[in-house]
Amino acid sequence: MNGFGGFVLRRALGATVTLFALSVIIYVVFYATPGNVAQISCGPRCSPEQVHQVAQQLRLDDPIHLRYWHFLEGILAGQDYSTGTALQHCPAPCLGLSYQSDQQVTQLILAKLPVSLSLVLGAMVLWLALGVGTGMLSAWRRGRLTERVLTAVTLAGTATPVFVIGLVLMIVVCGQLELLPFPQYVAFGDDPEQWAWNLLLPWLSLALIEAATFARLTRASMLEALAEDHIRTFRAYGVPERSVIGRHALRSALAPVIALNANTFGSAVGGAVLTETLFGLPGIGQELVHAVAVVDLPVVVGMVLVIGFFVVIANAVADVLFAVADRRVVLT
Repeated sequence: MNGFGGFVLRRALGATVTLFALSVIIYVVFYATPGNVAQISCGPRCSPEQVHQVAQQLRLDDPIHLRYWHFLEGILAGQDYSTGTALQHCPAPCLGLSYQSDQQVTQLILAKLPVSLSLVLGAMVLWLALGVGTGMLSAWRRGRLTERVLTAVTLAGTATPVFVIGLVLMIVVCGQLELLPFPQYVAFGDDPEQWAWNLLLPWLSLALIEAATFARLTRASMLEALAEDHIRTFRAYGVPERSVIGRHALRSALAPVIALNANTFGSAVGGAVLTETLFGLPGIGQELVHAVAVVDLPVVVGMVLVIGFFVVIANAVADVLFAVADRRVVLT
């Protein structure tokens, strides 16, 4: 359990325990609250027979720990559900059935997940390139006009809502200049070129907001790294300034950027609701808002679990990358 391999194993075990605790909290919050859960889940227009069927599916007569165990069992081994006229098998990982469409929640999530991942992964590349590059340039040109301009731009970017940037981009790029068509999601497998062209504006809208935050953090980290003793030593020995910044200072400054990127990526998978709604992208965020509006509890629970999964895994990966990027990290 010593060394880097042990460090990775401990982080993997920690992520597993965190996911288990997260599933318990989410299940209790949504299914152990006061009130008629079956009526809430089924909706106000459900007949007594439908409410009774929902109550049977949720096993509401069982103690809460047994109900959670059946829920966990469905995730690990799958479950059988009665749809009223037939028995439907839900293979693992089974997150239940939607009460609005009788569709398996896992299939519903898998249908929406590629859209959200396409949006977030493409935007992540842009916000890292723009944010880290701008932060480095701002730190390098500290005290000059370039830094003042970049600082003003990043502050404006942080304060501007994503829907404002998105609307401006659509009006200017799609409406006035007619450089791009209005975005309409195309699956990557159907046409990779159209997939990229139609996601370019959503990528920019989401990335410009996040890039401002990354630029400010990178600038602060770079200034702190450039003030360290070993950087002064490199400069005293005549090491070129670009090498000092690009190879030595940047490596130390990247550690907090990696941590922030993990949190941003994990939350953006389900949190880019405004971007998905503005551009009509049928992703996880938009589907989660719809499920909350119609009180479709299995879909809400399943999607919150998936979003939590991405947050936990992204942070676990960030811990490992943090240790790789900064040799001063103690592997505990």
